Amino acid sequence: MQTTVQGSPTRQPGRAAFAAFVGTTIEWYDFYIYATASALVFGKLFFPQGDSFYSTLASFGTFAVGFFARPFGGLVFGHLGDRIGRKKALVATLAIMGIGTVGIGFLPTYASAGALAPVLLVLLRVAQGIAIGGEWGGAVLMAGEHAPKAKRTFLASFAQLGSPAGLILALLAFRTVGHMPKEQLMDWGWRVPFLLSAVLLIVGIFIRSGVSESPEFAAAAKREKPARLPILDVLSNAWGKVLLCLGANVIGVAGAWFCNTFMLSFTTETLGISRSLMLDCLFIVAFVHFFNQLFSGWLAQRVGAKKFLAWAAGLAMLSPYPMFILVSTGKPLAIVVGIAITVMCMSGSYAVMAGLMTDAFDVRYRYSAISLSYQSCAALAGGLTPIIGTVLAHAWPGQWWPLAVFYSALAAVSLLCLLGLQTNKSDVRSPATVVVPE
Repeated sequence: MQTTVQGSPTRQPGRAAFAAFVGTTIEWYDFYIYATASALVFGKLFFPQGDSFYSTLASFGTFAVGFFARPFGGLVFGHLGDRIGRKKALVATLAIMGIGTVGIGFLPTYASAGALAPVLLVLLRVAQGIAIGGEWGGAVLMAGEHAPKAKRTFLASFAQLGSPAGLILALLAFRTVGHMPKEQLMDWGWRVPFLLSAVLLIVGIFIRSGVSESPEFAAAAKREKPARLPILDVLSNAWGKVLLCLGANVIGVAGAWFCNTFMLSFTTETLGISRSLMLDCLFIVAFVHFFNQLFSGWLAQRVGAKKFLAWAAGLAMLSPYPMFILVSTGKPLAIVVGIAITVMCMSGSYAVMAGLMTDAFDVRYRYSAISLSYQSCAALAGGLTPIIGTVLAHAWPGQWWPLAVFYSALAAVSLLCLLGLQTNKSDVRSPATVVVPE
Protein backbone atom coordinates (compact mmCIF):
# COMPACT_ATOMS: atom_id res chain seq x y z
CA MET A 1 0.00 0.00 0.00
CA GLN A 2 1.22 3.51 -0.78
CA THR A 3 1.03 6.26 1.80
CA THR A 4 1.19 9.87 0.70
CA VAL A 5 2.36 12.54 3.06
CA GLN A 6 -0.17 15.36 3.24
CA GLY A 7 0.33 18.91 4.39
CA SER A 8 3.96 19.29 3.45
CA PRO A 9 4.20 22.77 1.94
CA THR A 10 5.67 23.04 -1.53
CA ARG A 11 8.51 25.17 -0.22
CA GLN A 12 9.47 22.82 2.60
CA PRO A 13 12.07 20.81 0.60
CA GLY A 14 13.97 23.97 -0.24
CA ARG A 15 13.50 25.41 3.23
CA ALA A 16 14.66 22.17 4.85
CA ALA A 17 17.74 22.06 2.62
CA PHE A 18 18.57 25.69 3.46
CA ALA A 19 18.05 25.12 7.19
CA ALA A 20 20.29 22.05 7.03
CA PHE A 21 22.93 24.14 5.27
CA VAL A 22 22.79 26.97 7.82
CA GLY A 23 22.78 24.63 10.81
CA THR A 24 25.70 22.55 9.63
CA THR A 25 27.58 25.72 8.64
CA ILE A 26 27.38 26.93 12.23
CA GLU A 27 28.35 23.57 13.67
CA TRP A 28 31.27 23.18 11.26
CA TYR A 29 32.39 26.76 11.90
CA ASP A 30 32.70 25.81 15.55
CA PHE A 31 34.52 22.61 14.68
CA TYR A 32 36.89 24.27 12.20
CA ILE A 33 37.91 27.14 14.45
CA TYR A 34 38.99 24.53 16.97
CA ALA A 35 40.90 22.67 14.24
CA THR A 36 42.60 25.87 13.08
CA ALA A 37 43.45 26.92 16.62
CA SER A 38 44.85 23.46 17.37
CA ALA A 39 47.20 23.80 14.39
CA LEU A 40 48.26 27.38 15.14
CA VAL A 41 48.00 28.37 18.82
CA PHE A 42 46.66 25.70 21.18
CA GLY A 43 49.97 23.84 21.41
CA LYS A 44 51.67 26.90 22.88
CA LEU A 45 48.69 28.08 24.96
CA PHE A 46 47.61 24.80 26.58
CA PHE A 47 50.52 22.38 26.09
CA PRO A 48 53.78 24.35 26.40
CA GLN A 49 56.72 22.02 25.70
CA GLY A 50 60.32 22.54 24.73
CA ASP A 51 59.82 20.60 21.48
CA SER A 52 57.15 21.97 19.14
CA PHE A 53 56.54 18.43 17.81
CA TYR A 54 55.20 17.24 21.17
CA SER A 55 53.09 20.35 21.83
CA THR A 56 51.57 20.09 18.34
CA LEU A 57 50.94 16.39 18.86
CA ALA A 58 49.23 17.11 22.19
CA SER A 59 47.12 19.82 20.58
CA PHE A 60 46.04 17.46 17.79
CA GLY A 61 45.31 14.92 20.52
CA THR A 62 42.60 17.17 21.97
CA PHE A 63 41.38 17.72 18.42
CA ALA A 64 41.03 13.93 18.06
CA VAL A 65 39.10 13.69 21.36
CA GLY A 66 36.21 15.52 19.72
CA PHE A 67 36.13 12.89 16.98
CA PHE A 68 36.15 10.03 19.46
CA ALA A 69 33.11 11.60 21.17
CA ARG A 70 31.21 11.81 17.88
CA PRO A 71 30.02 8.17 17.74
CA PHE A 72 28.55 8.59 21.22
CA GLY A 73 26.73 11.73 20.09
CA GLY A 74 25.57 9.91 16.97
CA LEU A 75 24.15 7.03 19.01
CA VAL A 76 22.40 9.28 21.55
CA PHE A 77 20.85 11.69 19.07
CA GLY A 78 20.33 9.00 16.46
CA HIS A 79 18.21 7.18 19.05
CA LEU A 80 16.29 10.36 19.90
CA GLY A 81 15.89 11.28 16.24
CA ASP A 82 14.44 7.86 15.39
CA ARG A 83 12.21 7.90 18.47
CA ILE A 84 10.90 11.47 18.86
CA GLY A 85 11.85 13.18 15.59
CA ARG A 86 14.71 14.75 13.68
CA LYS A 87 13.84 18.38 14.43
CA LYS A 88 13.98 18.19 18.24
CA ALA A 89 17.32 16.38 18.15
CA LEU A 90 18.80 19.02 15.86
CA VAL A 91 17.86 21.97 18.05
CA ALA A 92 19.55 20.26 21.00
CA THR A 93 22.78 19.54 19.12
CA LEU A 94 23.04 23.14 17.92
CA ALA A 95 22.66 24.45 21.48
CA ILE A 96 25.28 22.06 22.88
CA MET A 97 27.78 22.98 20.17
CA GLY A 98 27.29 26.71 20.72
CA ILE A 99 27.70 26.45 24.49
CA GLY A 100 30.83 24.32 24.15
CA THR A 101 32.45 26.65 21.62
CA VAL A 102 31.71 29.87 23.50
CA GLY A 103 33.02 28.18 26.65
CA ILE A 104 36.38 27.56 24.97
CA GLY A 105 36.57 31.28 24.25
CA PHE A 106 36.47 31.99 28.00
CA LEU A 107 39.01 29.33 29.05
CA PRO A 108 42.12 30.21 31.04
CA THR A 109 45.41 29.10 29.47
CA TYR A 110 48.13 26.88 30.94
CA ALA A 111 50.08 29.97 32.01
CA SER A 112 47.27 31.12 34.33
CA ALA A 113 45.56 27.87 35.38
CA GLY A 114 48.18 25.17 34.96
CA ALA A 115 47.01 21.62 34.25
CA LEU A 116 43.36 22.62 34.80
CA ALA A 117 43.39 24.52 31.48
CA PRO A 118 43.93 21.53 29.16
CA VAL A 119 41.49 19.45 31.23
CA LEU A 120 38.73 22.02 30.70
CA LEU A 121 39.68 22.26 27.04
CA VAL A 122 39.24 18.51 26.62
CA LEU A 123 35.85 18.52 28.38
CA LEU A 124 34.50 21.27 26.13
CA ARG A 125 35.98 19.50 23.12
CA VAL A 126 34.02 16.39 24.12
CA ALA A 127 30.85 18.52 24.18
CA GLN A 128 31.64 19.71 20.64
CA GLY A 129 32.16 16.13 19.52
CA ILE A 130 28.87 14.93 20.99
CA ALA A 131 27.02 17.82 19.32
CA ILE A 132 28.47 17.37 15.85
CA GLY A 133 28.01 13.62 16.21
CA GLY A 134 24.28 14.11 16.58
CA GLU A 135 23.97 17.04 14.19
CA TRP A 136 25.21 15.53 10.96
CA GLY A 137 22.73 12.65 10.62
CA GLY A 138 19.72 14.78 11.47
CA ALA A 139 20.69 17.59 9.10
CA VAL A 140 21.22 15.16 6.23
CA LEU A 141 17.88 13.50 6.88
CA MET A 142 15.93 16.73 7.22
CA ALA A 143 17.22 17.79 3.82
CA GLY A 144 16.96 14.37 2.17
CA GLU A 145 13.64 13.22 3.62
CA HIS A 146 11.88 16.44 2.66
CA ALA A 147 13.14 16.15 -0.92
CA PRO A 148 11.36 14.39 -3.80
CA LYS A 149 13.35 11.31 -4.77
CA ALA A 150 14.37 12.80 -8.12
CA LYS A 151 16.19 15.58 -6.24
CA ARG A 152 17.29 13.73 -3.09
CA THR A 153 21.00 13.40 -3.92
CA PHE A 154 21.22 17.09 -4.79
CA LEU A 155 19.20 18.49 -1.87
CA ALA A 156 20.80 16.16 0.69
CA SER A 157 24.17 17.55 -0.41
CA PHE A 158 23.13 20.94 1.00
CA ALA A 159 23.77 19.62 4.49
CA GLN A 160 27.31 18.80 3.34
CA LEU A 161 27.78 22.36 2.07
CA GLY A 162 27.96 23.41 5.70
CA SER A 163 31.47 21.99 5.92
CA PRO A 164 33.16 24.28 3.35
CA ALA A 165 30.93 27.21 4.35
CA GLY A 166 31.91 26.74 7.99
CA LEU A 167 35.54 26.48 6.91
CA ILE A 168 35.25 29.77 4.99
CA LEU A 169 33.86 31.53 8.08
CA ALA A 170 36.48 29.95 10.35
CA LEU A 171 39.35 30.92 8.07
CA LEU A 172 37.92 34.41 7.67
CA ALA A 173 37.82 34.76 11.45
CA PHE A 174 41.39 33.50 11.87
CA ARG A 175 42.69 35.51 8.92
CA THR A 176 41.34 38.58 10.69
CA VAL A 177 42.90 37.86 14.07
CA GLY A 178 45.95 36.26 12.44
CA HIS A 179 47.15 39.67 11.25
CA MET A 180 47.35 40.87 14.86
CA PRO A 181 50.76 41.20 16.50
CA LYS A 182 51.72 37.79 17.87
CA GLU A 183 51.49 38.97 21.49
CA GLN A 184 47.89 40.15 21.07
CA LEU A 185 46.91 37.02 19.14
CA MET A 186 48.26 34.73 21.87
CA ASP A 187 46.82 36.90 24.64
CA TRP A 188 43.21 37.46 23.57
CA GLY A 189 42.88 37.51 19.77
CA TRP A 190 42.45 33.73 19.46
CA ARG A 191 39.34 33.95 21.66
CA VAL A 192 37.35 36.17 19.28
CA PRO A 193 36.39 33.44 16.73
CA PHE A 194 35.06 31.26 19.55
CA LEU A 195 33.01 34.02 21.16
CA LEU A 196 31.43 34.98 17.82
CA SER A 197 29.76 31.57 17.81
CA ALA A 198 27.14 32.95 20.21
CA VAL A 199 25.72 35.17 17.44
CA LEU A 200 25.66 32.31 14.95
CA LEU A 201 23.90 30.08 17.47
CA ILE A 202 20.96 32.48 17.79
CA VAL A 203 20.63 32.76 14.00
CA GLY A 204 20.76 28.99 13.54
CA ILE A 205 18.09 28.17 16.11
CA PHE A 206 15.77 30.81 14.61
CA ILE A 207 16.09 29.40 11.08
CA ARG A 208 15.88 25.76 12.13
CA SER A 209 12.69 26.34 14.16
CA GLY A 210 10.84 27.30 10.95
CA VAL A 211 11.20 23.86 9.34
CA SER A 212 8.55 21.18 9.84
CA GLU A 213 9.35 17.63 10.92
CA SER A 214 10.57 15.19 8.27
CA PRO A 215 7.53 13.91 6.32
CA GLU A 216 9.01 10.42 5.98
CA PHE A 217 9.57 10.18 9.73
CA ALA A 218 6.07 11.52 10.46
CA ALA A 219 4.49 8.98 8.11
CA ALA A 220 6.51 6.10 9.56
CA ALA A 221 5.55 7.13 13.11
CA LYS A 222 1.86 7.01 12.15
CA ARG A 223 2.19 3.53 10.60
CA GLU A 224 3.89 1.90 13.56
CA LYS A 225 5.37 2.66 16.95
CA PRO A 226 9.10 3.48 16.78
CA ALA A 227 11.46 0.78 18.03
CA ARG A 228 12.55 1.08 21.65
CA LEU A 229 16.18 0.70 20.59
CA PRO A 230 16.61 1.54 16.90
CA ILE A 231 20.31 0.68 17.05
CA LEU A 232 19.39 -2.99 17.63
CA ASP A 233 17.43 -2.94 14.36
CA VAL A 234 20.49 -1.48 12.64
CA LEU A 235 22.75 -4.24 13.95
CA SER A 236 20.19 -6.92 13.08
CA ASN A 237 19.31 -5.79 9.55
CA ALA A 238 22.09 -3.62 8.18
CA TRP A 239 25.40 -4.02 10.01
CA GLY A 240 27.22 -5.01 6.80
CA LYS A 241 26.02 -1.91 5.00
CA VAL A 242 26.99 0.22 8.01
CA LEU A 243 30.58 -1.03 7.72
CA LEU A 244 30.67 -0.45 3.97
CA CYS A 245 29.30 3.08 4.37
CA LEU A 246 31.89 3.69 7.08
CA GLY A 247 34.68 2.77 4.68
CA ALA A 248 33.12 4.64 1.75
CA ASN A 249 33.18 7.84 3.83
CA VAL A 250 36.90 7.63 4.64
CA ILE A 251 38.32 9.87 1.92
CA GLY A 252 35.59 12.50 2.29
CA VAL A 253 36.15 12.69 6.05
CA ALA A 254 39.90 12.14 6.38
CA GLY A 255 40.70 14.14 3.25
CA ALA A 256 39.08 17.28 4.62
CA TRP A 257 41.14 17.24 7.80
CA PHE A 258 44.29 16.27 5.93
CA CYS A 259 43.99 19.24 3.55
CA ASN A 260 42.63 21.85 5.94
CA THR A 261 44.23 21.00 9.29
CA PHE A 262 47.30 18.81 8.86
CA MET A 263 48.53 20.71 5.78
CA LEU A 264 48.33 23.97 7.72
CA SER A 265 50.63 22.54 10.36
CA PHE A 266 52.92 20.75 7.88
CA THR A 267 53.44 23.74 5.59
CA THR A 268 54.10 26.25 8.37
CA GLU A 269 56.31 24.07 10.59
CA THR A 270 58.06 21.77 8.07
CA LEU A 271 58.13 23.77 4.83
CA GLY A 272 58.52 27.16 6.51
CA ILE A 273 55.60 28.79 4.69
CA SER A 274 54.15 31.73 6.60
CA ARG A 275 50.96 31.25 8.60
CA SER A 276 49.20 34.20 6.98
CA LEU A 277 50.02 32.96 3.46
CA MET A 278 48.65 29.48 4.18
CA LEU A 279 45.48 30.87 5.72
CA ASP A 280 44.98 33.04 2.64
CA CYS A 281 45.55 30.06 0.31
CA LEU A 282 43.21 27.80 2.27
CA PHE A 283 40.61 30.56 2.26
CA ILE A 284 40.62 30.60 -1.55
CA VAL A 285 40.54 26.80 -1.72
CA ALA A 286 37.52 26.78 0.62
CA PHE A 287 35.49 28.50 -2.11
CA VAL A 288 36.61 25.83 -4.59
CA HIS A 289 35.48 23.28 -2.00
CA PHE A 290 32.07 24.90 -1.63
CA PHE A 291 31.21 25.29 -5.31
CA ASN A 292 32.64 21.90 -6.24
CA GLN A 293 30.35 20.24 -3.69
CA LEU A 294 27.35 22.06 -5.11
CA PHE A 295 28.27 20.97 -8.64
CA SER A 296 29.03 17.41 -7.49
CA GLY A 297 25.58 16.99 -5.94
CA TRP A 298 23.97 18.20 -9.18
CA LEU A 299 26.13 15.97 -11.39
CA ALA A 300 25.73 12.85 -9.25
CA GLN A 301 21.94 13.24 -9.38
CA ARG A 302 22.22 12.80 -13.15
CA VAL A 303 24.93 10.16 -13.60
CA GLY A 304 24.19 8.09 -10.48
CA ALA A 305 25.62 8.49 -6.98
CA LYS A 306 27.59 5.23 -6.80
CA LYS A 307 29.21 5.71 -10.21
CA PHE A 308 30.15 9.29 -9.37
CA LEU A 309 31.60 8.31 -5.99
CA ALA A 310 33.73 5.51 -7.46
CA TRP A 311 35.28 7.94 -9.94
CA ALA A 312 35.87 10.54 -7.22
CA ALA A 313 37.65 8.02 -4.98
CA GLY A 314 39.78 6.75 -7.86
CA LEU A 315 40.92 10.27 -8.77
CA ALA A 316 41.53 11.03 -5.09
CA MET A 317 44.14 8.25 -5.01
CA LEU A 318 46.18 10.18 -7.60
CA SER A 319 45.61 13.70 -6.29
CA PRO A 320 48.15 14.06 -3.42
CA TYR A 321 51.22 13.75 -5.65
CA PRO A 322 50.65 16.89 -7.73
CA MET A 323 49.45 18.62 -4.56
CA PHE A 324 52.72 18.10 -2.68
CA ILE A 325 54.85 18.91 -5.71
CA LEU A 326 53.06 22.23 -6.16
CA VAL A 327 52.80 23.12 -2.46
CA SER A 328 56.52 22.44 -1.94
CA THR A 329 57.37 25.32 -4.29
CA GLY A 330 56.05 27.77 -1.69
CA LYS A 331 54.48 29.92 -4.40
CA PRO A 332 50.94 31.13 -3.58
CA LEU A 333 49.33 30.19 -6.91
CA ALA A 334 50.98 26.75 -6.88
CA ILE A 335 49.80 26.16 -3.29
CA VAL A 336 46.21 27.08 -4.18
CA VAL A 337 46.16 24.93 -7.33
CA GLY A 338 47.83 21.96 -5.61
CA ILE A 339 45.47 21.82 -2.64
CA ALA A 340 42.46 22.61 -4.86
CA ILE A 341 43.18 19.52 -7.01
CA THR A 342 43.01 17.27 -3.96
CA VAL A 343 40.05 19.10 -2.43
CA MET A 344 37.96 18.76 -5.61
CA CYS A 345 38.26 14.96 -5.55
CA MET A 346 37.70 14.74 -1.81
CA SER A 347 34.80 17.20 -1.63
CA GLY A 348 32.94 15.53 -4.49
CA SER A 349 32.91 12.33 -2.49
CA TYR A 350 31.87 14.11 0.70
CA ALA A 351 28.97 15.91 -0.98
CA VAL A 352 27.35 12.86 -2.55
CA MET A 353 27.68 10.36 0.29
CA ALA A 354 24.85 12.09 2.18
CA GLY A 355 22.22 11.23 -0.42
CA LEU A 356 23.58 7.72 -0.91
CA MET A 357 23.37 6.98 2.82
CA THR A 358 19.88 8.47 3.11
CA ASP A 359 18.63 5.97 0.54
CA ALA A 360 20.60 3.07 1.99
CA PHE A 361 18.66 2.45 5.22
CA ASP A 362 15.09 1.96 6.39
CA VAL A 363 13.46 5.15 7.69
CA ARG A 364 12.64 3.48 11.04
CA TYR A 365 16.31 3.38 12.06
CA ARG A 366 17.93 5.60 9.44
CA TYR A 367 19.15 8.33 11.82
CA SER A 368 20.87 5.75 14.02
CA ALA A 369 22.35 3.86 11.05
CA ILE A 370 23.89 6.77 9.19
CA SER A 371 25.12 8.37 12.42
CA LEU A 372 26.82 5.16 13.55
CA SER A 373 28.44 4.70 10.16
CA TYR A 374 29.57 8.26 9.54
CA GLN A 375 30.60 9.17 13.08
CA SER A 376 32.59 5.96 13.56
CA CYS A 377 34.41 6.87 10.36
CA ALA A 378 34.96 10.38 11.70
CA ALA A 379 36.44 9.04 14.93
CA LEU A 380 38.87 6.74 13.14
CA ALA A 381 39.70 8.52 9.89
CA GLY A 382 39.07 12.13 10.89
CA GLY A 383 40.47 12.19 14.40
CA LEU A 384 43.59 10.15 13.66
CA THR A 385 44.56 11.61 10.27
CA PRO A 386 46.31 14.80 11.54
CA ILE A 387 48.09 12.74 14.23
CA ILE A 388 49.30 10.10 11.75
CA GLY A 389 50.34 12.84 9.34
CA THR A 390 52.34 14.58 12.09
CA VAL A 391 54.07 11.32 13.03
CA LEU A 392 54.94 10.56 9.39
CA ALA A 393 56.30 14.07 8.85
CA HIS A 394 58.45 13.68 11.97
CA ALA A 395 59.69 10.22 10.96
CA TRP A 396 60.64 11.34 7.42
CA PRO A 397 61.79 14.96 7.88
CA GLY A 398 61.33 17.05 4.77
CA GLN A 399 59.86 14.12 2.76
CA TRP A 400 56.33 14.34 1.43
CA TRP A 401 56.01 10.99 -0.34
CA PRO A 402 55.01 9.00 2.82
CA LEU A 403 52.21 11.50 3.33
CA ALA A 404 51.04 11.13 -0.27
CA VAL A 405 51.05 7.32 0.00
CA PHE A 406 49.05 7.57 3.23
CA TYR A 407 46.46 9.76 1.49
CA SER A 408 46.24 7.36 -1.47
CA ALA A 409 45.62 4.48 0.94
CA LEU A 410 42.70 6.39 2.49
CA ALA A 411 41.16 6.89 -0.95
CA ALA A 412 41.69 3.21 -1.82
CA VAL A 413 39.68 2.16 1.25
CA SER A 414 36.76 4.30 0.07
CA LEU A 415 36.94 2.94 -3.47
CA LEU A 416 36.88 -0.68 -2.32
CA CYS A 417 33.92 -0.08 0.02
CA LEU A 418 32.00 1.77 -2.69
CA LEU A 419 32.46 -1.20 -4.99
CA GLY A 420 31.16 -3.39 -2.14
CA LEU A 421 28.08 -1.19 -1.78
CA GLN A 422 27.25 -1.69 -5.45
CA THR A 423 26.89 -5.43 -4.85
CA ASN A 424 25.38 -5.21 -1.36
CA LYS A 425 21.67 -6.01 -1.14
CA SER A 426 19.36 -3.45 0.36
CA ASP A 427 18.36 -3.84 3.97
CA VAL A 428 14.80 -4.74 4.94
CA ARG A 429 12.45 -1.95 3.86
CA SER A 430 9.27 -0.92 5.57
CA PRO A 431 6.11 -2.15 3.82
CA ALA A 432 4.76 1.27 2.88
CA THR A 433 6.38 3.75 0.56
CA VAL A 434 6.32 7.45 1.41
CA VAL A 435 5.71 9.79 -1.48
CA VAL A 436 6.82 13.39 -0.95
CA PRO A 437 5.03 15.86 -3.26
CA GLU A 438 7.26 17.48 -5.86
